Amino acid sequence: MESELKQLAQTGPIPPKTFGQKLRNVGPGFVTAATGVGTGDLIAALVAGSGFGMMLGWAIILGSIFKFFLTEGVGRWHLATGKTMLQGWHSLGKWATGYFGVYSIIWGVLYGAAAGSTSALMMRSMFPIMPLWAWAIVHLLAAFALIWTGKYLLFERLMLVFIGIMFITVVGTAVILLPNISNIIQGIVIPRMDAGSLLLVMGLIGGVGGTITMASYGYWLQEKKWKGKAWISMMRVDNSVAYTVTAIFTLSLMVIGAEFLHSSSIKIEGEEGLIILSGMLGESFNGVVSWMFMLGAWCAAFSSLLGVWNGVPYLFADFIRTIRKKGQSQNQPISEKDPAYRFYLFWLTFPPMLLLFFDKPVGLVLLQGALGAFLMPFLAITLMWLLNSKRVELDYRNGWVTNGILGISVVLFCGLMINELINMF
Repeated sequence: MESELKQLAQTGPIPPKTFGQKLRNVGPGFVTAATGVGTGDLIAALVAGSGFGMMLGWAIILGSIFKFFLTEGVGRWHLATGKTMLQGWHSLGKWATGYFGVYSIIWGVLYGAAAGSTSALMMRSMFPIMPLWAWAIVHLLAAFALIWTGKYLLFERLMLVFIGIMFITVVGTAVILLPNISNIIQGIVIPRMDAGSLLLVMGLIGGVGGTITMASYGYWLQEKKWKGKAWISMMRVDNSVAYTVTAIFTLSLMVIGAEFLHSSSIKIEGEEGLIILSGMLGESFNGVVSWMFMLGAWCAAFSSLLGVWNGVPYLFADFIRTIRKKGQSQNQPISEKDPAYRFYLFWLTFPPMLLLFFDKPVGLVLLQGALGAFLMPFLAITLMWLLNSKRVELDYRNGWVTNGILGISVVLFCGLMINELINMF
């Protein structure tokens, strides 16, 4: 360990030692978690709260734990082996690399249109000065321009600002509603289910902060210059703090549903439901509360878009490099100025604009969500495969707890994938 720290001192920053120092260095985990928390998670938590009160709070905690182990697995693979997820997938066979390549091309166009539409819905509700398609294009171009600069630290700081606004506005709205603390605690510590809540529970567990960008976590570690096994402890703190904040944020949404909608007959469905809820908050309290909630919803939508624009092009550029087998370049970090990175950034931004004119934003969101369900089982299965193999030193392989949680997540994500496919037809 001492020799590794000496080498790090010569090539990059030294890992912080104390817990306080580690807290001051968190960042990539927040980026990953915030990217995964989109409007779909907001809606699921609100629906759960309005239908079952705080009974399903435990599912949010369990979902955050699952996502911690998945993201920790990605980070541990990068730091313990010095290889990327694409290199890991490629070592399993060309089928794994090919699966991601085909998936990324189809998913990119659908996600670009869906994410742009979702952000536009939130913005148009606050500033109804342009049609939905125009606001969507504004968001797509803004993300494109910001990521094109290739400045990760600027991107990370902006994401942390969005996270702060999301946390303050949504948690603040929940506090204003004066929730029953004992109901919250019971919902967290006592696992309970009611008739008709199984699919909702699966959605809460599977949806809290989970997207394709979890596989991008290692590239964000590289941008922070966290390299080598000595950074694994820091990486785990980074993830722990990020998913703790994510759990509090999502529980606050459930509180809003439980306290404000549980006794009413109003149902929240789709992104438009968030706008309806915002108007109801304004009628019951004042315009400030309505704006607080809608601002938090917009930050959730746009931060997800921004995180994908920065993170997934790393995966695509790595895919291109891997299939071209560029020899020594395999050991060089992927750059945000790599032609393949910028091609995929272009792919996320401009072709999806054509889909915006179909004027079916909710349908696009559902379609890309169904396609997105295919990647999570793939990620969980391949992480179990890689992190139990001789590709990783014995001390850094999965323990029985990690294998158990990843195994359960495989079953869960496969169930969600089947449910998404059923809903499409």
